[in-house]
Amino acid sequence: MKTELVTTLKRQATRILSELHSSGEPILITEHGKPSAYLVDVDSYEFTQSRMQILEGIARGERAIFEKCTYTQDEAKRKMGKWLN
Repeated sequence: MKTELVTTLKRQATRILSELHSSGEPILITEHGKPSAYLVDVDSYEFTQSRMQILEGIARGERAIFEKCTYTQDEAKRKMGKWLN
């Protein structure tokens, strides 16, 4: 992964963005020698957000199973009837 200083980003944003788009790899932005942010392209960010939503849904499902807050298939069909018809 490439690392850039925040001052370099300020001065050479066009070049850095061009490299980001061509490589597709995130760039770590540092301030005062410490990690401050990651610069990622839009497609990678949206893909990551989509994956996070899926993983959060799986986690909610696992929690529901653990807490025994589940429905039988027939109960679920009745409750979801207005969306399934």
